[in-house]
Order: sequence, then C-alpha cells, then structure tokens
Amino acid sequence: MVNSEALLAKLIAFDTTSKTSNLQLIDFVRDLLDDHAIDSQLVHNDDRSRANLYATIGPDDIGGVMLSGHTDVVPTAGQNWRSDPYRMHSSDESLVGRGACDMKGFIACVLAALPQISADALKTPIHLAFSYDEEIGCVGAKRLVESMSTFEVKPRVGLIGEPTDMAMVLGHKGKVSYRVTITGLSCHSAYISSGVNAVEYAAELIAFIRTMNDRVQRQMLDQSYSVPHSTFHVGNINGGTALNIVPQQCQFEFEIRNLPQQDLDALAHEIRHYANDVLLTDMQSRYPQSEIRFEEISHYPGLHTDPASAVIAYTRAINPIDRIGDNVSFGTEAGLFDNIGINCVVCGPGSIDQAHKADEFVRREQMQYCDQMIENLVHRCRETSEFG
Repeated sequence: MVNSEALLAKLIAFDTTSKTSNLQLIDFVRDLLDDHAIDSQLVHNDDRSRANLYATIGPDDIGGVMLSGHTDVVPTAGQNWRSDPYRMHSSDESLVGRGACDMKGFIACVLAALPQISADALKTPIHLAFSYDEEIGCVGAKRLVESMSTFEVKPRVGLIGEPTDMAMVLGHKGKVSYRVTITGLSCHSAYISSGVNAVEYAAELIAFIRTMNDRVQRQMLDQSYSVPHSTFHVGNINGGTALNIVPQQCQFEFEIRNLPQQDLDALAHEIRHYANDVLLTDMQSRYPQSEIRFEEISHYPGLHTDPASAVIAYTRAINPIDRIGDNVSFGTEAGLFDNIGINCVVCGPGSIDQAHKADEFVRREQMQYCDQMIENLVHRCRETSEFG
C-alpha cells in the first residue's frame, strides 16, 4: 500500500502553480479513485484548462462528511530554494517541497486512505472535494459550490485541510480585492487647470481607504484573531508617463480582509460611494468623460463556526490533536461551503508559517497525526450512520 509520504512526493512533482493547469494532478487522483472503483466528477473552468474533482464514497442519500483541499500552489519565482521545489526532499523530521504543507500534505493523507475507505461499505458517506486556484481567491471552489448547490443531498459537515498544526480552527476572515482604474484628462503640466490628474485622485481615494482602515480598527475587535480587526491594504499602484505631463490614467489594487461578523459588502460599498459620489463628481465637473472603474479580483466570505456545532464535536472525536486553535486571518474555501449549509472546520497538517516560503515543509509527525485522523474518520463512517 502506498503511504501518504510517497503520495505527497508524487503530488509535489506536479507543478500546479496558480493560474496554470492542474489537470495532470487531477487525472492522477482520478486514476487512483478508478483503481478503487470510486466514481468521480469534474467541474471545469470556462476553458477547461483546470478542474475541481468531487467524489462520493458510500451511500448517496445522506449528507455525510466532506474532506476538502485545494490542488494549486503559489509560485517559486524569486525564492531561494536549497533543492528542487518540485522534487520532495526528506529529512528525519520533515518533508520539503512546494505545497508540502499548503496543502498537498492533507490531500496525500486522504488519498493514502483510499484502500481503507473502499474496503468495506460505509454507513456514513465520505465526499472528496479538490479545487483549483484557491490561492488567487477560491476561484475553483466557487465554481464547485455553484454545482454542489444543485445537489439533492449535500455533505453535512466539512473538514478543510489547510495547515493548522492539526488544531481545529473555527473562524477565518473574508476577503474582497479590487483593481481600480481612474481616467482623467492629460495635458501639459504647465497648464494643470486644463487637465484632470488621475494620479492625484487615486491618491485621494487611497488616503480615504487608509482613513477607513484606522476608523474600522477602532469600531470592532475580536481578540481570537492575532490581527483582531478588519484590515485594508493597497498593494500596488501605476500611473503617469512623465513629470511634465498631467497623467490621464492611474491604476491600483486594494483588498479588505474582514472579521466574519463585519459586513464586507458594506465596507466595500463605502469606498465605492466615496469614489463615485465625491471624487468622480468633482472629476466630471471638469471633464465629463472622466471615469473611476472598480474590477473585482477576488471575493470570498469568512467563517464563523459555533464551538458547539456538530462538526467540532465530530472532529474532536477523531483528531488525535484535541485542540481548538486561534482564528486565522488567511482565507479558505470553508466560508463558501458554509454558505450552502455545510458545517465546516479548518484542520490540517503543517504550519501556515511555512507556507508560501522557500523550502516549504511539513513535519512527518504532522502527517502521522493527519493519517490517524483520517483512519479514525473512516472507521467511524464504517461503523455509524451520521449526518443524514
């Protein structure tokens, strides 16, 4: 039987960097499922270059348990790796490679359990949900959730295997990000009153976003997060051509990461309101063709799971690490699944401190804990009918 470490080496070897195809990895997983007579379905993106995979093992008339993970990884460009990032390197304690903890380690543990899962009939079904392009905004999971929302029977609980050191994480922030393009009127800088300076209006909007950040931080705090408030962040800006030309266009990108109990749409609406009703009104009074355009880059909800919910009691019963972890500021697909009635917890091997870095690794001990959790889950699903 192939163990989880050997499977992790195979998964790492597939370069599934975000925005590239994950189909080779998906085909590999699908072949493994076929070997165990497990049917699966694919939910593709528009050009069919990437796919989500969904499979159900066991009865299809009750909800059951979903194991979810994303197949994509972040790029390695500009990082100083000591070994080939797509060839797993192992030591006595750790397994090193791109995606080792975020989050191919969890997927490897799930796949390693396929012989056990398929050996006997399950009384509670196990669902597998592997998505694409999570790293750029849970893009694939959105498409998968759209498909799942039409199912007559959906999973009742979900374990999202992001790296949490196997602690059970009940909450994470939501996120929305935008690309803003401001278009004014160019002219010679000696005659600035004849133009509309796009860079200056962009600066006013960025200053407003910063002021909102300061104000919102004082409005609501949740000390269960290491960053205990919603945050606003402007990440890049580009505009203008020369100092002696009033710039016609400026573009920047910003994000909001919100506490799940704070209305993300309302925060974004306040920024758009200021842009359109204050800044744009002023711009168009000087040049009617002026524009401020917002393009949504990504958008996913936060997660706020009740500690007394079924998924927490269930996970505590199967997880050898019986620990509730702090809420996290990074996002996952858990909030999307929660929105269609799947009670979710985030729990997986490895530390987020190792993710997205050179020499990313997962500790062998963490993989063993995850293997044990999946083994306990399968045993319980074989013995007991739950989540009908």
